[in-house]
Amino acid sequence: MAELATILIDILLPVFIIMGIGFVLEKKFQLDLNTLAKLNIYFVVPGFIFVKLYETEFAPGRFLTVIGFIGLYVLLLFLITKLWNSFRGLDAAKGTTVSNSVIFFNSGNYGVPVNDLVFKGDPFAMSIQVVVLTMQNILTFSYGIFALQSIHIGKWRAIAGYFKMPVLYALLAGILLNVGNVDVPSFIWVPSNYIADAMIAIALLMLGAQVAKIEWTMNFSSVYMSLLLRLVIGPILALLMILTFGLDGTTAQALFIASAMPTAVNSAVIAQEYDNYPEFAAQIVLLSTVFSAVTVTLVIYFSRILF
Repeated sequence: MAELATILIDILLPVFIIMGIGFVLEKKFQLDLNTLAKLNIYFVVPGFIFVKLYETEFAPGRFLTVIGFIGLYVLLLFLITKLWNSFRGLDAAKGTTVSNSVIFFNSGNYGVPVNDLVFKGDPFAMSIQVVVLTMQNILTFSYGIFALQSIHIGKWRAIAGYFKMPVLYALLAGILLNVGNVDVPSFIWVPSNYIADAMIAIALLMLGAQVAKIEWTMNFSSVYMSLLLRLVIGPILALLMILTFGLDGTTAQALFIASAMPTAVNSAVIAQEYDNYPEFAAQIVLLSTVFSAVTVTLVIYFSRILF
């Protein structure tokens, strides 16, 4: 019990404090979240990804293991959610929102600071989280948008639009320069580090502000299964996969913890953008973030026991 309290206070509480500051600032000043989102996506996240992938020692085999694990994990979650949607007889539009809320988890402005606090800035553990973050971004802004658009107008342009975003190129630059053992000039490396250092604070501040905009309604019955799939079934599935594939140590811990993150705010953002049950999506984000304080604490605790 004492260790659970320590995890909650030392790891989760700092995360929620900065989120709380963002929440208060949004309520008081009505922040421009569109500007914050662009700052995050086009400036802070690419810098963070570039620095973390460049400075870590990440064997190609392990890198591919993480990609394969997350790809299979998301696919299995997707299939489980599809079965649930069919069982409940949900229409395609609402079913897509449920699926997005389960397979898109907050690996960036929640997962990164949790990883940083759990592993005390270990670059290897963070490199795993960065790969998870990058794959989630690729899926969200390609499949996530396409799935919603295809319901109404069947457009494919959103997939091509992802290649206009700098996240993918920051990923490739970090890996290629790392593998090629290329020295980055100080006039590039110094500002890159400044940008990367801003990632956690800005991401959590923005998450708190986004949560502040969500309208609270006592309609828990409509979202309970999404919460169960994301916060409980998700980590259990990841644990079974870790044991099946024989992963251990930091890799197993980092992947297990990453799997427990709450629903990504972006799932609600794209639901709002394409008018696909936006209130329902926002409610899932809010409640999953709140309840994650308990579930993520438990996952961190068991990750230390099991691995």
